[in-house]
Amino acid sequence: MYDLIIIGGGPAGTAAGIYAARKRLKSALITDEFGGQSKVSTDIQNWIGTPSISGDQLAKDLQKHLEAYAEGVVDIKEGEKVSAVEKIDEGFLVRTEKGEEYKTKTILVATGSHRRKITVPGAEEFENKGITYCASCDGPIFADKDVVVIGGGNAGFETAAQLLAYTKSVTLLDRGPEFRADPVTVEKVLANPKMKALHNIELLEVTGDMMVKAIKYKDTETGEETELPTEGVFVEIGQIPTTGFIPDELVEKNKRTQIVIDPKTQRTSQEGIWAAGDNTDVLYNQNNIAAGDAVRAIEDIYIYLHAS
Repeated sequence: MYDLIIIGGGPAGTAAGIYAARKRLKSALITDEFGGQSKVSTDIQNWIGTPSISGDQLAKDLQKHLEAYAEGVVDIKEGEKVSAVEKIDEGFLVRTEKGEEYKTKTILVATGSHRRKITVPGAEEFENKGITYCASCDGPIFADKDVVVIGGGNAGFETAAQLLAYTKSVTLLDRGPEFRADPVTVEKVLANPKMKALHNIELLEVTGDMMVKAIKYKDTETGEETELPTEGVFVEIGQIPTTGFIPDELVEKNKRTQIVIDPKTQRTSQEGIWAAGDNTDVLYNQNNIAAGDAVRAIEDIYIYLHAS
């Protein structure tokens, strides 16, 4: 019986593991791999304290930091994915895809989210070779280049606003007849002379050689097909919280399947379960925010366990 099981090995999960170890909470951290979504980023420039770091190096640093404190306190279960969480009399039962079962008094869900990806020809081939799903991580790499943003919601326009600061031009492509972003945001971003946005666009293909060179799209109203040269494709068509393994009957989720939390404590609707990071209904999603939220959760978990 563990005091705590942490599910996830990104910035939130790892920060939780480090704090749990230092507080001597007998814990297990279960993760498929360390690093979270940012592991694939070639250059992260907003991880506080480190001006520039690759996602792969960040993942290694997170794991190394945890391992420095984990011995004898936190059992690291790397290479495992949680498949189910169940309430039992003593606390909770956590099952993995490998068939392992672990019992625990408390749980911290820190599984983050995964990007909804484009599925056209070339999308898989050129991922991280011009196609990126993280503007704040990879945007500066495309300084003085022509780039494309896919998605007409707030995330798409916010990404475009970031990119306009250093790219040569930004073309935003939206599949719908009108933008879903806030009108004030749309007006402000479109006022930039380097910005262009198109409605009713169906993405057909991403082309290139070693890196992205162009995209092909169709105007769904006219049927006209166009090839647009570009060196960067920023995809903002939504995120999917990684929460499917935990039943809706166990913790409250919103319509986006994010886990609803108390922002003061990170507690969920189920006593004994906390959540932190991009899998929650927190307003902003960033590595630094996720790590801080996880630390807040551990502080509350520690108090909960010692008051029981």
